[in-house]
Amino acid sequence: MASASGPRKRLDVITIGRCSVDLYGQQIGSRLEDVASFAKSIGGCPSNIAIGTARLGLRSGVITRVGDEQMGRFVKEQMAREGVALDGIATDPQRLTSLVLLSVENDKTFPLIFYRDNCADGALSEEDIDEEFVRSSGSVLVTGTHFAKPHTDAAQRKAMRIARANGAKVIFDIDYRPNLWGLAGHAAGEERYIKSDKVSEHLKSILPDCDLVVGTEEEVHIAAGSEDTLEALRIIRSLSRAVIVLKRGPMGCVVYPDAIPDALDKGIVGTGFPIEVYNVLGAGDSFMSGFLRGWLKGEDHATSATWANACGAFAVSRLLCSPEIPTWEELQFFLKHGSPHRALRKDEAINHVHWATTRRAQPDRLLALAIDHRMQLEKMADEAGTPRGRLNGFKRLAIAAISRVAKGAPGFGTLLDDTYGREAMFDAAKLGLWVGRPLEQPGSRPLRFEFTQDVGARLVEWPVTHTIKCLSFYHPDDPAELKEEQSQKLRTLYEAARKVGRELLIEIIAGKHGRLDGMTIARALDEHYALGIKPDWWKLEPQASSTAWDNIAAVIARNDPWCRGVVLLGLDAPEDELARGFAAASAQPIVKGFAVGRTIFSSAAQLWLRGQLTDEAAIDDMAERFGNLVAIWNKARR
Repeated sequence: MASASGPRKRLDVITIGRCSVDLYGQQIGSRLEDVASFAKSIGGCPSNIAIGTARLGLRSGVITRVGDEQMGRFVKEQMAREGVALDGIATDPQRLTSLVLLSVENDKTFPLIFYRDNCADGALSEEDIDEEFVRSSGSVLVTGTHFAKPHTDAAQRKAMRIARANGAKVIFDIDYRPNLWGLAGHAAGEERYIKSDKVSEHLKSILPDCDLVVGTEEEVHIAAGSEDTLEALRIIRSLSRAVIVLKRGPMGCVVYPDAIPDALDKGIVGTGFPIEVYNVLGAGDSFMSGFLRGWLKGEDHATSATWANACGAFAVSRLLCSPEIPTWEELQFFLKHGSPHRALRKDEAINHVHWATTRRAQPDRLLALAIDHRMQLEKMADEAGTPRGRLNGFKRLAIAAISRVAKGAPGFGTLLDDTYGREAMFDAAKLGLWVGRPLEQPGSRPLRFEFTQDVGARLVEWPVTHTIKCLSFYHPDDPAELKEEQSQKLRTLYEAARKVGRELLIEIIAGKHGRLDGMTIARALDEHYALGIKPDWWKLEPQASSTAWDNIAAVIARNDPWCRGVVLLGLDAPEDELARGFAAASAQPIVKGFAVGRTIFSSAAQLWLRGQLTDEAAIDDMAERFGNLVAIWNKARR
């Protein structure tokens, strides 16, 4: 196992080498020629491992290059979201970010095409290896493919020298891709092994300076120059004192810390996890992330191997590479509870932990001006004798009012609709506001979706940063048939939201169709959780007492500790009534803010639609009312 000595380093591991944007075909069982749409993610062995180790609680960084374009910026932004140190990512103004196109044709065939001709990561050189950055880490991980070119070879060897001179560990992921060594054609990206004495001799020169060597049987063969696995392991051992980890696919792995035994399975093994193979691409990177989480933290080899096997099982059961690597919370959940599914992607409990621990970060408060009203604003426009199309312009004024109050601070947002809010959404995006978009048909009970009941197809078009909002007029004492219809509609929406990767806010209004007491909303939420509906946010009407909020909080904590929280709705209540509602909720941490509409915009909308208020005056009026509520909220929370 790895051991720590000397002062604690800033990072646990720095990975070096490939960085691409992977475009995965979303039609499973399809030839790459027939794929119609793709999912985008970060790819490349060292980049995947940097993300995987960060998710598992290690402090990681990566040394690579990306282009000075949108894909390069995506890589850096996503790395930052994952918690990976960006110090070693150079922006190359002359080259493009690498791309990889791939598909899952069946459980054994995964065609992929590397677009790497003169791309940024392939131009990595010794100049990109900053000595201070390498010295900041307790280990560096080098990868086989980046020894294939003289300049990338020199870069990795420089990092190895710096690491060893400063007492850091050197990890070698053999990561053999024959076509990146020039041994296979463009169409043979999935080819994993082609014998080459030249490659073997090259890789042998790396082995003496390594502390950990990891590879599949084919990768061990190429590193040693022998196609007999035991003999290959012994050749590696003769050249290196490194811990050797042999990856054996469905059979897990074997760790050889010392002499190579007379049979492959006589090394140290961890617990295995029989899983249905969905896509093997990225499994090795997830495996390595799990092993390093144990090895670099001083766990015994059997524990490290078990974690590695579990992480590999997650990857082969899912579609993408880096997005599918488990988080530490997810791994621990799986090790504790297991799964009844051989296909882990079908396990709702695990999938929820994965989603909740990998979704984009949000501020710990949400103060929103809700301007998604359609029926109410249409009625105002009709009464004013003005075209409904003018509502588009009014909603843009509301966004300007939010901006005036927010002043660029995080935690501000809006609820906006597709019907009259399209241009306002563009404004909100430029300001970096949180945006929630309604799906319900206004006023519907039982619940119906607006425009189409096929919400999955509609959600694909929404930006990943937009949150789905759905209002349900639901009371726990409603007739059973009505409750069933409403909740099943929300269940359908929940499944669609998770499938397309969008956050979900569910708004429950019970007070319009029944009595509210201290348990009414808590009961309503409990009934939704019983159906497996776990929204990221709840939007709820103000409660009369702190006891009601305690009951709500207890239900959420029991069913979904990863819930982002609750925001309060306004129901056109006057400001002083909202202030009392804010006060009642102030002691409950699960309440994160408010999303109030008509209390803020109603007066300005009526006057502006009649031509009795200028644009600037309407902005002033809404900004003042919104600012007052923000001040009341902040005072109550303090």
